[in-house]
Amino acid sequence: MRTSTTVEASGGNWRETVDFVTEAEKLGLDICWVAEAWGSEAPSALGYLAARTERMLLGSGIIQLATRTPAAIARAAITLSNISEGRFLLGLGPSGPQVIEGLHGVPFARPLGRMRETVEIVRMAMTGEKIAYEGREFTLPLPGGDARPMRLSMRAEHELPIYLATLSPKMLRLTGEVADGWLGTSFVPEGAKEAYFDHLDAGLAAAGRTRGDLDVCQGAEVNFVEDEETLAAVVGSRKKELAFSLGGMGSATTNFYNRAYSRQGWAEVAAAVRERWQAGDRDGAALLVTDDMVLATTLIGTEGMVRERLRVWRDAGVDTVRLYPAGDTLHARLNTLARAVALVRETG
Repeated sequence: MRTSTTVEASGGNWRETVDFVTEAEKLGLDICWVAEAWGSEAPSALGYLAARTERMLLGSGIIQLATRTPAAIARAAITLSNISEGRFLLGLGPSGPQVIEGLHGVPFARPLGRMRETVEIVRMAMTGEKIAYEGREFTLPLPGGDARPMRLSMRAEHELPIYLATLSPKMLRLTGEVADGWLGTSFVPEGAKEAYFDHLDAGLAAAGRTRGDLDVCQGAEVNFVEDEETLAAVVGSRKKELAFSLGGMGSATTNFYNRAYSRQGWAEVAAAVRERWQAGDRDGAALLVTDDMVLATTLIGTEGMVRERLRVWRDAGVDTVRLYPAGDTLHARLNTLARAVALVRETG
């Protein structure tokens, strides 16, 4: 398996983030993803990191659909790919109505169609051809005026893989059809076949492709503990974070994380957590989260436990593991990352 991590440019100390990324490259990390949620945006940070790194691949994890036109996404992606000399991976995701409608004032409706059409237009732009497109979501050029089809004044000088961050069955099928990689989350390897891989494989088959044509990239916190008492404390401290994902992410009617956990065997718990969270009982929601829900979707435990969990992830079909190293300081996070990278290499 390859190794990767995710950072954000918002909050905290940007200089420390840069130090973390450059040191992670020295540890042999393969990919660094830069996230954008409702804080900083990814491309500007990626451009800075491209200048500070030499070997590591850099990816947007993710650029949110509806926050930019497909042409704007294509321009950013090609620019980052060219200036990094082919080290850029374009990660795209639909986000959710709370961010897209609440922050950007753009309808969240029909994200599946928007995703498909965005990928098609971005790939047209990459080739340098004139962009003439008629879809349900986008028509280029805009009809009724004097505009004619245009091409970008640059083209991608290197291969530019596209990764999609998706969770719903239809989005997963689309990922299998059109993407080079899948950025997954809420991943339980024991339930991944029915929840994720059946849908990805259906899309791959429809496009005449196989699993080998798709990089499966899954992420989780990695945190090494030395005894059961510490393990219990760490797991307990993570329950509120998971309760937020199950109850607070998305909107009152749309929560893709909740649905993903529901498909993997926790439908009743996920529904109850969401109900408590939406009612304002955050502590009560966290109390409903079980230990196994935390452990199943993370890499928390003794070194032996993490090693065995990585083998389970590998055997389930994960190609690239996205590591979120725990630690209160830069030194501690790098130590955690170094141990995890070594275990991934050992796992193969």
